[in-house]
Amino acid sequence: MHFYPVIVKEIRRETSTCVSIALESENNTVFQYKQGQYLTLRTHIDGEEVRRSYSICSAPYETSLRVAIKQVEGGVFSTFANTELKVGDKLEAMPPEGRFFVEMQPTAKRLFVAFAAGSGITPIISILKTMLHDEPHSRMVLFYGNQGFDHIIFRDELELLKNSYPDRIAFHHIFSRESMANDLFQGHINAEKCNKFARFFFDPTDVDQYFLCGPSEMIFAVKDSLSALGVESTKIKFELFTTGKPQTPRATSKSTKVPSLDAQITVIQDGIEFDFRLPSDGSTLLDAAMRAGADLPFSCKGGVCSTCKAKVLEGEVEMELNYGLEPDEVAAGYVLTCQSHPKTDRVVVTFDEA
Repeated sequence: MHFYPVIVKEIRRETSTCVSIALESENNTVFQYKQGQYLTLRTHIDGEEVRRSYSICSAPYETSLRVAIKQVEGGVFSTFANTELKVGDKLEAMPPEGRFFVEMQPTAKRLFVAFAAGSGITPIISILKTMLHDEPHSRMVLFYGNQGFDHIIFRDELELLKNSYPDRIAFHHIFSRESMANDLFQGHINAEKCNKFARFFFDPTDVDQYFLCGPSEMIFAVKDSLSALGVESTKIKFELFTTGKPQTPRATSKSTKVPSLDAQITVIQDGIEFDFRLPSDGSTLLDAAMRAGADLPFSCKGGVCSTCKAKVLEGEVEMELNYGLEPDEVAAGYVLTCQSHPKTDRVVVTFDEA
């Protein structure tokens, strides 16, 4: 994966703490994307390289490529984007990545249910618009949690979509800091609310696909609730939003004791082999490779985004955390290099098959 130059074409204020940014590139082929995918952006702030991943909120059929960036406390890139970034500024972006989508089927008649909180609406609105455009017989029920009315990202656009497709969209807002007429929509989205929503608004076994996006607490609570209701794991897709390592690993991740082993590592990227020694100091493959001079793709370093995904060709590694890879990918030998530590004294990984 390489970075390509992009230019800020438009900045739209969505809420007091969130902007959506339209990006333009001379290489449109590189930036073709699926609904629900994300971009890894890179720039230099105060002389330091900063890179972050942000979900695409536009739909593939739309003319602009747009991401949404919510300002978070202490967030270097998000604060920069919300307060300093200007139209005409140049950034760098990797090609779109991510598997938070299902292929659209024009003749299908499916029911999608989505749970989002805060900026978790970003990939969901991309999926929603694409479904409305590409799968005209399908419907979506959306449960969207926020602090209050003024914190709803894409509020006007969501209202326009609801009014334009009243028979295909059902929205339910849940507010944590504003009073609601019904207690069901007051508070945070959790397992209890998910069970009640399933009782009143959809039959869990009739839903073709679930999409969950937001904080880890919400995602795992809803996922566990749906599983207890008999929903197959293959029908649940989730996307974590994080600025660091998730605090509480759950069943979908793997937390292990970090191996400490001095090993010889070979990294293959673009057909070129890069060799280095990884000392027994607890460093990950990614960190050790970057210290040795390799320029490898990464973003969150928290085991979430899968930007640093690579395939093990020789030797064994142990992942400290894994929120970004599916079980079949792990079985096929793929790892997150930001979380990987060698278990053998010789390891060969390639980014060319990722």
